[in-house]
Amino acid sequence: MRNMPAKTPAITFVILAFMPLFFSTNIIFGRVAVSTVEPWTLAFIRWFTCTLILMPFVAHSIVQHSATLKMQWKRILLLGILGMWICGALVYLALKYTSATNGTLIYTSSPVLIIFLEWMFRGRKVGVREFTGIAIAMIGVLIIIFRGSMDVLLSLNFNTGDLLFVLTAISWSIYSVLLKSPALDSVPTITLLAVIAFMGALTLAPFTIIEIVYQNTFPTGLASWINIAGIVLFASLIAFSAFQYGVKTAGAPIAGIFMYLLPVYGVGMAVAFLGEAFETYHLAGIITVSGGVIIASMPVSLLRNLSGLKSRA
Repeated sequence: MRNMPAKTPAITFVILAFMPLFFSTNIIFGRVAVSTVEPWTLAFIRWFTCTLILMPFVAHSIVQHSATLKMQWKRILLLGILGMWICGALVYLALKYTSATNGTLIYTSSPVLIIFLEWMFRGRKVGVREFTGIAIAMIGVLIIIFRGSMDVLLSLNFNTGDLLFVLTAISWSIYSVLLKSPALDSVPTITLLAVIAFMGALTLAPFTIIEIVYQNTFPTGLASWINIAGIVLFASLIAFSAFQYGVKTAGAPIAGIFMYLLPVYGVGMAVAFLGEAFETYHLAGIITVSGGVIIASMPVSLLRNLSGLKSRA
């Protein structure tokens, strides 16, 4: 494939195949953890711990790029709010009200939202294929929110958790668009992740203190800390590192395509480990959301390559 670097190591595809599995664990571990840990406390511990783990490896790089980081501190703070406050604490809050299955499927719509935002604010050219994919994916999100029922639609009795997941999907899309800023290109990926994680933890800290003081819910049980450790290790450090490795060795378009496995892993684990029911509207949501995302975001060059392989077969 022409958009892949030459001699891509075979291990890259193995890592990328498992990468969405690690991202999916955030919702699975989070669904269990929110029964004993409050949302903002859970998000703060996650990102503060990640900061502590990464800091010894990036401290020198932070000093090297201090001028850029200082100049872009407002953007970095905003990224921390979008990626760690909203897409951290609000995800865990949403999991108090809705299932991991619903959350995973709604979150899968993020790639098409990114395309829509870049069209609106950056003048990205969006063709009929992409607009069609966006529309299909959004229909899938509505199917999930309405649970495939006209009664829910007509009564306007929506699940609070589902609506929060819509907000977090939008937030993650804005985060992804802002992250592409040329102003931050010179900062290494891991260094930038550590700084954004720190900013996120900083914005989460006041709300965590309020939760601990007024609700006395700081995690103390072993089970709570096992879930937190799973979020930090699998959903944060391994997931982000695997994605960044894939981008470096195979290219961003190829790495992004593997994210289409997110609903397969996420829904599968929710059913297997959390005992969640798999309803007909979930299947409809998987087909429409995933189909829309693939139609809208599959690189044109890759589609041409695949068509060429099919015609030669």
